[in-house]
Amino acid sequence: MMKHQTNLALVAMLLLAGSLPLTSPAFADDHDEVRKLMQQGDILSLETILDKAQARHAGRVVETKLEEKHGKLIYEVEILDDKGQVWEMKFDARTGTLLKEEQED
Repeated sequence: MMKHQTNLALVAMLLLAGSLPLTSPAFADDHDEVRKLMQQGDILSLETILDKAQARHAGRVVETKLEEKHGKLIYEVEILDDKGQVWEMKFDARTGTLLKEEQED
């Protein structure tokens, strides 16, 4: 029973997180900068990255982030699949290359 309650709490938390906009400490208040980077071809669109993520793990997108790490812009995407598993994927924002993929506990 406790595991079931924990899973329900996790699902509720993930659904809430999925309603949040694309954010990042570096870009949370600077959507114009993100738009400019896309227009200049410095980063791929979020739509392109989400298509890549969904091709790997179909499901509901519960979180997206654009972050700068070690001088590189990285998209982080979390997807809740049909089996209730959460997948976290990190993509190079410029090339769309998958950098990391892991199943969350």
